[in-house]
Amino acid sequence: QVQLVESGGGSVQAGGSLRLSCVASGYTYAIYCMAWFRQALGLEREGVAAISTDGRTYYADSVKGRFAGSQDNAKNTLYLEMNNLKPEDTGMYYCAAREGRYCTSRVWSEGTAFAYWGQGTQVTVSS
Repeated sequence: QVQLVESGGGSVQAGGSLRLSCVASGYTYAIYCMAWFRQALGLEREGVAAISTDGRTYYADSVKGRFAGSQDNAKNTLYLEMNNLKPEDTGMYYCAAREGRYCTSRVWSEGTAFAYWGQGTQVTVSS
């Protein structure tokens, strides 16, 4: 089992920045990919960014150039640096972990590819 705990959400004005963190615990050796998803009120969950342990990173087109994912393996922590935030970035942000397989361009944004999920952290961007 893997446990994920997110933090770092909050309320900011458009153009501001936030840094999300996700700490993994448990059988972290089995994690091959970690990702951030978000879900806005009334909308479907969407993939934001993913980092695979083979070094590949993936981003949604809507956040490329503004968001950057990174990880600290020593701390079992995944980060999401979010800059130039826009009101449409508002939503609940979830950390997810994929067990036993790397992420690929085809599956990184598919929620069903991830077995473990955190509780989420709210991000609100006002105009």
